[in-house]
Amino acid sequence: MIQKMLFIICCLIIVVISTKADWVQVSNGITQPNINALTANGNYIFAGTNYTFQGGGVFVTTNNGMNWSVSGIFMQTLSLASNGNYIYAGTPTSLYRSTNFGANWNITSLGRWVYDIATTGNHVFAGCRDSGVFISTNYGLNWSQTSLTNRVVGALAIGGNYIFAGTATYGVYCSTNNGTNWTQTSLNYTSVPALAINGSTIFAGSSSALYSSTNNGANWMTTLNNESIYSLAVYGNNIFAGGGGGFFVSTDNGTSWIQRIEGMPYYLLSLCITNNNVFAGTDGYGVWRRPLSELVGIEPISSIVPEEFKLFQNYPNPFNPLTKIKFDIPSNVKRQTSNVKLIIYDIVGKEIEILVNEQLKPGSYEVDWNASGYSSGVYFYKMIVDNQQLEPKKMIINK
Repeated sequence: MIQKMLFIICCLIIVVISTKADWVQVSNGITQPNINALTANGNYIFAGTNYTFQGGGVFVTTNNGMNWSVSGIFMQTLSLASNGNYIYAGTPTSLYRSTNFGANWNITSLGRWVYDIATTGNHVFAGCRDSGVFISTNYGLNWSQTSLTNRVVGALAIGGNYIFAGTATYGVYCSTNNGTNWTQTSLNYTSVPALAINGSTIFAGSSSALYSSTNNGANWMTTLNNESIYSLAVYGNNIFAGGGGGFFVSTDNGTSWIQRIEGMPYYLLSLCITNNNVFAGTDGYGVWRRPLSELVGIEPISSIVPEEFKLFQNYPNPFNPLTKIKFDIPSNVKRQTSNVKLIIYDIVGKEIEILVNEQLKPGSYEVDWNASGYSSGVYFYKMIVDNQQLEPKKMIINK
C-alpha cells in the first residue's frame, strides 16, 4: 500500500513538473549578463550589454537565443533599434549603424552618449545624456540637434505624428513636428526610462509607477502603482512591463496587471517580442525567453462550437516566413476546458517551439508561426489534447 502511494505521489510530481510553464534562460555565449537592450530584425536578435574584462558589447543570435555570438561592438551598449536593413546601437561614445545584420558596424557622426533610439521611415531619433534629442533624416548618416536640449533623455516612442521623449527628472515631452518644437506634458515631475505606444494610449514607466495617457500626454493616470518600470513592449492589446519587480502582463491595454516571473530573476532592463516569444533582458542574469501563448493565451476565431477535435493543414504551405495553423476544440462533457498543446518539430523529430500550451474552451482557434529563425526544409506540427495526440502534419519552409 505504501509503495502504491509513493508511486502515485511520484506520478503527480512528474505531471506537475511536465506541465509547469516557466521562463527559460537563453544566454549561451553571452559573456556579460547585464542586458541593457534588445531588438530583433527577421531571424536576428541582438542584445546590448555592459563591458568588463570578461567582454561584452553587442551579441547576436539566429536561433531564438539558444546560442549567441559577439556582433562586433566591444563596449557598453545602452540602446538598440532596428528598421529595415539598418540596425542601430547606442553607446557612451557614439551611435553605431550596421547594414549587414551586425557583421560590421560603422560609427556615425553622432558622438554622444545615446540612451535610446527610435526610428520611423528614414528618420532616426536618439535620446542622449545631458543633450536632449538628436535627429537624422537619412537613416543615421548625418545628425542635427532638435530643440529639446539640456535634458537627459532615456526613452523615446513614436506614434503617428507624435514623438514622445522620457527624461530624467522632467517627465515626458511631446513633439508633433519631428522635434522642431517640444512641449512638456503634464507628467513633468519624475524620471521616465521607458515609453511605449499602443493605439491612442501612451505608457510611461518611472521608478515608482507606470502611467498611461489617452490624450497625447495632456493627462496621465497611474495604471501600475508602486513598481519601478524600466522596459515596455506591446503586442496587440497586451502590454508587457519589466522592472525592479520583475515581469508584468496586461491583456486589456493596461486596465489590470498580473505579475508573471515564474522561474525568472526579478530585475528586468529590456524586453523584445519576436518569433512568437517574449525575450527579457535582466540585470546580471542574461536573457530569458517565454512563448507568447503562455503569457497572453489565444481567443476563438468563431462562436460556433465544433463537433470534433481537428488539426488543419497550415496555410500558406510552403511559406516564408509566416504561416497560420487552425484547430478545433469541441465541447467536453466532463469539463468546460481541454488541455491543449501545439508543438513544432524539425525533420529529425526535435521539438523546436511550443505555440500553444494552455486550457482552452470549445471553439475554433488559429495561431501564427513566424519561422524567420529557421532554415528551409520540412517541419512537422502536432496537437496533444488531454494527453491524446492528433495525427501530425507536415509543412515546408521555402526561403
